[in-house]
Amino acid sequence: MLRAAIIGLGTVSSVHYAGIKQAQNGELVAVCDIDETLKTVYPDLPFYTDVETMLKNEELDVVHICLPHYLHYPITKLCAEKGVHVLQEKPLSLDYQEGVCVKELAEKTNSKIAICFQNRYNATSQKLLEVLSEGSSGEVKAIKGLVAWHRADQYYIDKPWRGKMDTAGGGTIINQAIHTLDLMQLIGGELTACKASLSNITDYEVEVEDTAVANFTFAEGTKGLYMSTNAYATDSSVEVEVVTDQATFTIKNYQLFKVDFEGNVESLAVDARAEGTKSYYGPSHATFIQSFYNAIEADTDEYVSAEDALPSMLMIDAMKKSSREQRTIEMEEIKNDKSKNRCARIHG
Repeated sequence: MLRAAIIGLGTVSSVHYAGIKQAQNGELVAVCDIDETLKTVYPDLPFYTDVETMLKNEELDVVHICLPHYLHYPITKLCAEKGVHVLQEKPLSLDYQEGVCVKELAEKTNSKIAICFQNRYNATSQKLLEVLSEGSSGEVKAIKGLVAWHRADQYYIDKPWRGKMDTAGGGTIINQAIHTLDLMQLIGGELTACKASLSNITDYEVEVEDTAVANFTFAEGTKGLYMSTNAYATDSSVEVEVVTDQATFTIKNYQLFKVDFEGNVESLAVDARAEGTKSYYGPSHATFIQSFYNAIEADTDEYVSAEDALPSMLMIDAMKKSSREQRTIEMEEIKNDKSKNRCARIHG
C-alpha cells in the first residue's frame, strides 16, 4: 500500500481524502496544515504544521498538495527532492515560466509529479476525445468553452489569497475555468495565438479578474472561443462545443451530445455523479487518484504530468498579456519570456 499524506486541509482536500479512501493501493497516514484547529478534522491521524517535519518523521510514498497556488511549486519542489511522489491540485503554477520549473523538477528527480486535471477522466471527455481521434466526423473547425459560475464577495474575504495576483495568479481563468482551457487545448492541439479581454463586472475589491473572453488560434487552423465569469447568479453547467466537418459535439449538463447537420441528436456519454462533493468539481477525482497510484506502482507515465499541464498555463499567461497590452499575443512570446525567472526567485 502506498503511504499518502495531504498537505493543506482547505476546501478541496476532502475530495482528495475521499479518493484516497477509495483507492485500492493507498492509505492516508498523515495530514499537514498551518491551522492547528484543523487537527480535529482527522483526529486519528498524525497532524503536522510543518511539511519538512512531516517528511522527516513519516515514511511517505506520495503527497497530495491542496494549497494556495503560490505554494504549489515550492512545496512540490521540497517533496520531490525528498524522493516523494506528488499529486498536485491545479493549477500547475502561478504562470507559464514557473510551470517550466515544475517540468524541469520532474525531469531531474525520481519523483512523479501529477497535476489534478481530473475532468480529463470524465466519461464525456474520454468519449469526445475518442470520437474525434477516430476522424470519422472530419476535421475540428471550432471549439467553444463557456463557464458561468457564481462567487460571492465572501469567497475572497474568507481566503484573501484568492483575490491577489501574486498569490492566485488570476481569477476565473486559473481558479474556476482552467479545466475548460485544458480540455480545449487537448482537442485543438498546439496553440499559436491569443486575443483576450479580462475584466471585472462585480464590485469586489480584488486584483484578479472575474470575467474573461478570448479567441485562440491553433496550429492546424482550428479557432477557439473561450468565455468565463464568476459573476453569474449560480453555478451553471460548463459547456464545451466542438464543430467538425460532419457534426457538432456538445458537453453540457454532464452529457455528451452529437448533432449532425441534418439535426439528428444522439447522446454519446453521461458522466457519473460524485456523492458528497460539489458537482462542479466533476466526478473523477477518485479515478484520477487511482490512476496515479497505479502509475507509481507500475512505474509508468500514464498520468497528467507537469509537461501535459503546461499548455493551460500558456493560455492563461497569453490572456493576461493580451488584455494588458490590448493586442494579439503569439504563444512564442510567452514561451520565450524569461523576465520573471521564478525558479531563481524560489531557489533564493
